[in-house]
Amino acid sequence: MMRLFRFADLGAVGALAALMALPLPGIALAQTAPAQPTQPAPAKAAPAAPAPAPKLETFGRWSTLVDEVDTGEDLRKTCAASTAFIGAGGVPGTLTLVITNGDALPPDAYPTVTIAVDNKDLPAGKSVAATFGDDKGRVAAKLHSDGAVNGRLSWTVDNQAKTSLALLRAMRRASALDVSFGDAPVGSISMDGFTKAYRSLGASCGFPTTDVAP
Repeated sequence: MMRLFRFADLGAVGALAALMALPLPGIALAQTAPAQPTQPAPAKAAPAAPAPAPKLETFGRWSTLVDEVDTGEDLRKTCAASTAFIGAGGVPGTLTLVITNGDALPPDAYPTVTIAVDNKDLPAGKSVAATFGDDKGRVAAKLHSDGAVNGRLSWTVDNQAKTSLALLRAMRRASALDVSFGDAPVGSISMDGFTKAYRSLGASCGFPTTDVAP
């Protein structure tokens, strides 16, 4: 079941409370100088509209985020989907997809896939061999290790369209995705809700999803 949260709902309540706490300028002036005519205050430029809060949704074990930034020339959207897991040895990790509407979009290029896991024993470097899949099939890919994400080491799949498409299809097919770096197991990651999460990314960032999640 999809759950939709908007930080803007809480922000509106806070803004209303702040306005109620402000003094009314006309009343304050009448109390201090009743005999003096008041002059209209100089017009002030309207404050810039606040940036919209990111939109968050939850689909099964997956969560999505859509963040919008007005660059002055266009509306740039960053769309992400992520799930948390407990990896081999009981260490926590996350699997995350990210794409923006300013990137090349599917079918030319697919969302970047990043794994962050608190396991310093996993192989690192610019070309780490990895496998993803289940008992119905596996996808081989190359990863490069990046800086830490929230204190965890991270690895990003080399974004080749053919490999990325095969990996995303494996994620849609599997109920749990088994991940290994070389011979080292990373973990078994639930794909519950992935299909709906991926479709949501496509709807938000404007790309077709039928080649992955028909």
